[in-house]
Amino acid sequence: MSETPDSAVHAVRTYIEQHRETFLGDLAEWLRIPSVSAQPERAGDVRRSAEWLAAHLAGTGFPTVEVWETPGAPAVFAEWPSEDPDAPTVLVYGHHDVQPAAREDGWRTEPFEPTVIDGRMYARGAADDKGQVFFHTLGVRAHLAATGRTTPAVRLKLLIEGEEESGSPHFRALVEEHAGRLAADAVIVSDTGMWSETTPTVCTGMRGVADCEITFHGPDQDIHSGSFGGAVPNPATVAGRVVAALHDAHERVAIPGFYDGVTELTEAERALVAELPFDEAAWLRTAKSHGTLGEAGFSTLERVWARPTAEVNGIGGGYQGPGGKTIVPASAQLKLSFRLVAGQDPATIERAVRDWLAGLVPAGIRYEIAFGAPTRPCLTPLGHPALTALAGAMSRAFDGATVRYTREGGSGPAADLQDVLGAPVLFLGISVPSDGWHAPDEKIELDLLMKGVETTAYLWGDLPAALHDAQR
Repeated sequence: MSETPDSAVHAVRTYIEQHRETFLGDLAEWLRIPSVSAQPERAGDVRRSAEWLAAHLAGTGFPTVEVWETPGAPAVFAEWPSEDPDAPTVLVYGHHDVQPAAREDGWRTEPFEPTVIDGRMYARGAADDKGQVFFHTLGVRAHLAATGRTTPAVRLKLLIEGEEESGSPHFRALVEEHAGRLAADAVIVSDTGMWSETTPTVCTGMRGVADCEITFHGPDQDIHSGSFGGAVPNPATVAGRVVAALHDAHERVAIPGFYDGVTELTEAERALVAELPFDEAAWLRTAKSHGTLGEAGFSTLERVWARPTAEVNGIGGGYQGPGGKTIVPASAQLKLSFRLVAGQDPATIERAVRDWLAGLVPAGIRYEIAFGAPTRPCLTPLGHPALTALAGAMSRAFDGATVRYTREGGSGPAADLQDVLGAPVLFLGISVPSDGWHAPDEKIELDLLMKGVETTAYLWGDLPAALHDAQR
């Protein structure tokens, strides 16, 4: 006899409540490991974090758990097959490395000694991303307990990397190397957040990024501006002209071909964005800024979620000390970054930037331009059945609340999974803006963390039908 929705919810919540304290104690133990991938002296701690997670996943019930080596930090892979022969395969992505943190940065508590205050757990990694990885461990057990199953309703795989906070330099190669083991019908990324505590949301896309550094060379050394200024090209002036040429009067990126292929927002998508309770004044306070500015014809949220951008991250050259120094400097530098949206290819953008720059630099100026490793954009189609299932599972966890849709303005390695595995990517996160990712006093709301557990407990049972519908 199948359970009614109400009895299923009761069974899931009862199991979660019975195991909540043990779950939080285990999470605190993991958070005590300072797995800071950006600090070489913490390499041993990053490895210890991977080994701790592997042991815990084995204890959770995953019959296959492996630590995968990379040229950098290790990743963790786990797999739990389903007894159902036609069960779809779902891969969960997250990361176990964290940002640097020290008490002197402004923390009120020790960043690697988890502290619970007023229903919040404060620790580095509590929200980004250990807490959001960890809710899957209790979620799958609640799924089994509530359904009476001995294996999940999906073939469940986890890939938890150890270098996300260092730019995931070896992640794509890792995915390509193990593409057969990682093959999936859908990917769940739990490294995002929700709009607010009272507005549950599902992220449907992340922007990509391409960044570059440009160095301009003029004279072979700094020279006297009275003797030579006005008669030889000045690299600092050229850098300024390049920056001025980056946007037109409507704040559109002026690089020819930059918008080619951009997937434009539909009117339905714009309407969904407009439904969100956005307070621009509060947003500006969070941004520590005093006014909005961006591409004409788009709202603030549309600009940061669904439009490509070009930003000057740094500009320098010439004398920067006190007082005057009348010179033509020998060199100047620019750092630029480009956030990309669905339909844009980082390699195409790089070629466009190089061609644009070549047409701006005058004779007598030599320059070098170097691009970093790009991240591709990622977008989940709003009509995908698996997205509907995810929103439905989250709605049940939030007592029937309407689940709305957002995007993320930042970037991550999700597109590598989408590209290599050819599977749709779905985003499941329960962190909220006040959690303070990368900042002092990072925390996770414990009740919301349990909502993440609950969402996954429902999701594994709902996804098989949704993914079979998607394949028809």
